[in-house]
Amino acid sequence: MDNKFTGVTLFITHYNRTNSLGRLLKSFKELDCIFEDIVVSDDGSSAANQDNLIQLQREFPFRLIGTLNNKGLGNNLNKGLAAIVTPYTLYVQEDFVPTVLFPAHFRDALDIMNTRKELDIVRFFALTPYPYLTPFGKGFSEMVIKPWYMNYTKIYFYGDPPHLRRKNFTQKFGTYAEGLKGDRTEYRMCISFIQKRGKGLFFDNHKQLFTQENTDQEPSTMTRKSWTTSKNPIISIIRYGYRQLRYNYDLLLSRY
Repeated sequence: MDNKFTGVTLFITHYNRTNSLGRLLKSFKELDCIFEDIVVSDDGSSAANQDNLIQLQREFPFRLIGTLNNKGLGNNLNKGLAAIVTPYTLYVQEDFVPTVLFPAHFRDALDIMNTRKELDIVRFFALTPYPYLTPFGKGFSEMVIKPWYMNYTKIYFYGDPPHLRRKNFTQKFGTYAEGLKGDRTEYRMCISFIQKRGKGLFFDNHKQLFTQENTDQEPSTMTRKSWTTSKNPIISIIRYGYRQLRYNYDLLLSRY
């Protein structure tokens, strides 16, 4: 099968996790995936990691878009995406690993995007499935959102985990909010995607194409307040109520 993806840039955001980055690049190479371009956007990693990035470039040719100081996820996304010139972008964070099933389904996603010009995004991974889906075909479903839908995870009509997007994505939905924590940056893009009536597909078997692997040596750099992940039943109820109110309020403001 042809795993050469002309017109696609593999875009990877990175910060101080060169072992994870190397694992990701090696995984794509082992799957014989060839992209027209590879862009790695680094968020001011340490000197040791900068040296590792140079070593990685010798093995896996990629364009490195760097910065002297850490400026957060929003800036890292914006400066990296601004360097991309191909019609399509496959965005993957450095702690993900593609599975052997990925190439064939990615080819399907590209074919669909080429024929369905109204689609803005195809999502390949999520911790939980998008709650409102309409079967589309080839293992994908179309994401649907309405004001009366009550599952608060409808907010994740857009999501940062691995996805395919068009070059004009930030022109249509805006650049990423800078100066915020990573989860707030993602949330702001979720709202913009809904507000500006984005359209997208979701891969039904949402954990089959990628795995997310964080090691003790290179743990996730995403931090969240303890109450957002607590399993205490009382806190869970309060959290659910808060999210229903907050998310639906923000969505009402978006007038979708």
